[in-house]
Amino acid sequence: MKPQNLKVTFALLLSNLFISFVGIGLVIPVMPTIMNEMNLSGSVMGYMVAAFAIAQLIVSPIAGKWADKYGRKIMIILGLIIFSISEILFGLGTIVEVLFISRILGGVSGAFIMPAVTAFIADITTEKQRSKALGYMSAAINTGFIIGPGIGGLLAGFGPRIPFFAAAVLAAIAVIISFIFLKEPQRQSIETTSEKATPQLKPGLGRIFAPIYIFAFLLLFFSSFSLASFESLFSLFVDHKFQFTPTDIAILVTGGGLIGAIAQVLLFDHLTRYFGEIKVTLFSFIISALLVFTMTIVNSYWTVMITSCIVFVGFDLIRPAITSYLSKVAENEQGFIGGMNSMFTSLGNIFGPVIGGILFDINFNFPYYFATLILLVGIIIGLFWKKPNTAL
Repeated sequence: MKPQNLKVTFALLLSNLFISFVGIGLVIPVMPTIMNEMNLSGSVMGYMVAAFAIAQLIVSPIAGKWADKYGRKIMIILGLIIFSISEILFGLGTIVEVLFISRILGGVSGAFIMPAVTAFIADITTEKQRSKALGYMSAAINTGFIIGPGIGGLLAGFGPRIPFFAAAVLAAIAVIISFIFLKEPQRQSIETTSEKATPQLKPGLGRIFAPIYIFAFLLLFFSSFSLASFESLFSLFVDHKFQFTPTDIAILVTGGGLIGAIAQVLLFDHLTRYFGEIKVTLFSFIISALLVFTMTIVNSYWTVMITSCIVFVGFDLIRPAITSYLSKVAENEQGFIGGMNSMFTSLGNIFGPVIGGILFDINFNFPYYFATLILLVGIIIGLFWKKPNTAL
């Protein structure tokens, strides 16, 4: 791909991610209002997030294969269409069953979009460019979260359901942009990505357990588990513990997303070049564990604000570091790895909110204690993760 076309394509991918995650971020400040309006418990909210993740888990391996078979572009477009429909349903839903259907469709959309975008970026970048590109990808996601909650807090003034309809419109815009301007990438083969022949791994899902993959997948699971437990109940936590308003919650998420995006753009490429993806992942786990636990002991408005803004930095570096590592070792299995990446993330997103929601109903600090424990387990696993040899 020509350098100019590469820049345009990359910009389009980042723009689409930005728009779709603005749509997701829009709804964060109004979740406590929806919870109170429909008289839902923390457990139900946790199950609702888990429904999203279960759908993503089931569909992700299939979607990863489809991204390799049918193309990256079509999967991105279909995912955005399904996302738009899911947001409309959530905005219209007045019974809990409709909200669950909406979240299931949202999980399907995520399973379509993320593996395809990750594989798309792997196709259009060299191994040297990939860490930086994936860092920008994560920054685009986080920047969407920066803008989204702020806009959502403002739109909530016109009604708690308005942000969901706004998210549907943004996703529709992303569909139009992708359909008109995005061009299917030329796939890289093993011969073009590496001059060394590497033996094939076992066919099928048995490849998951290969040493070259399994540590990365396990750490994806533990990081997504702890992040989902933390993030899915975050707005409820600060609402119940500190009586924060939707505007306060929007400021918290915006500040955290901004700092995380800055860290990814300015630091991620340099950190991975100097330390490597494995050490960056381990350091990020340590930082996340310390700050998640700190959230349970801070007790003033400004200490909560500062801790909340910093806590996302560690989490924001974990996923791009692991994704960068996987994309480098995956060779021509980028769609498969993207699907497995999404699947293990979904596994964490299932169990994190469910267990977190149950613990939240007992004591609103308990989900964060448990998330800290899971991060500590991830740190122990990370200590045994070593860089593979050149041969698989």
